[in-house]
Amino acid sequence: MSDENPVEDDAYYEGGARRAKKKRGFSGCLAVLVALALIVGGFYFAVTKGVDWVADQFSSADDYPGPGSGSVTFEVAEGDATAEIGRNLKAEGVVASVQAFLDAAAAEPDSTGIQVGFYGMKKEMAADDALQVLLDPANQVKSSVTVPEGLRVEDVMTLLAEHTDWGLAKWNAALRDDAAIGLPDYAEGNPEGYLFPATYEIGPKDKPKDVLAAMVARWRQAADEAGLEEAAAEQGRTPAELMIIASLIEAEGRGDDMPKIARVIYNRLDGPGDKGGTNGLLQIDASVNYGLDQELGVALTTEQLQEDTPYNTYTRAGLPPTPIEAPGDAAIAAAANPADGEWYYYVTVDLATGETKFAETYDEFLGYKDELTQYCTTSDAC
Repeated sequence: MSDENPVEDDAYYEGGARRAKKKRGFSGCLAVLVALALIVGGFYFAVTKGVDWVADQFSSADDYPGPGSGSVTFEVAEGDATAEIGRNLKAEGVVASVQAFLDAAAAEPDSTGIQVGFYGMKKEMAADDALQVLLDPANQVKSSVTVPEGLRVEDVMTLLAEHTDWGLAKWNAALRDDAAIGLPDYAEGNPEGYLFPATYEIGPKDKPKDVLAAMVARWRQAADEAGLEEAAAEQGRTPAELMIIASLIEAEGRGDDMPKIARVIYNRLDGPGDKGGTNGLLQIDASVNYGLDQELGVALTTEQLQEDTPYNTYTRAGLPPTPIEAPGDAAIAAAANPADGEWYYYVTVDLATGETKFAETYDEFLGYKDELTQYCTTSDAC
């Protein structure tokens, strides 16, 4: 070789064989692109998920010493897993880190029993203290309202207004939206009888329409359990008529007597007119009182018994036009499943115990009335 035609040292192996040049293109670029993709993807994930999320996954389990201060109303929503609860607690400033809460939950066998609801908590709590608050349903933030059987709609509205922060006007406004609260079509927009008597829990985010919707939903449960609509079809009546009957039963009876009172009502509506001259007249004082806008149990005068209103079951045969109050489970079940019997009358002969006797004939009925009269001469209950 001459010095005039030098070759690069790396072009040849030792001994004169030509060396192949290294290929620097594809494999090297691919590794760089993958690395870039991971960096960009990590940046995007951190932006979309939040830097705090990334920090939570890789940082130590910071924890507040507690006991905390201030107040936080914290919500555990339906379907929230432990990790989601931890993230929400950290976001609300209750715990210092998600991991501290997860560690506390891992050490507590009952941690899977956290119930859905709102809880009163503090800022900067120790994670274990926060967990213990969530494990006790007594710490849920809610108010309870008990609506007893037999109330009219106006009484229910007054009761709800007295036990909540919403005034009567707000409750009445919500009541007018019958579609929002879920009234059945056959109620024809009238909620009387469909605001079911029960105890209701009202959470911090609930509104009047939510509570009323819960009451109607609870009525629907009772109606379905009693087979109300199926029973109405079997009897050739409408579900609305059975709800009217249920309200009359609620006003007139109690306990085991309810199915018998239901049978008396059906017998009077459907039976022949030779049973003491009933002729389809129900003769139920509670209905008359409703038509006169008087309280249940107010004694009626002879003049009031003759005052003609759509609810006067002494002057008008058949059912009143609407329910007269809110029936409970037992009254709805009795309307759908009346007892078997030929009774046309009943008399409560002991007002203290509620003992009621049932009669098939008018003469038998008069005998029970005499028994009641005798009872009243010796009792202050009359």
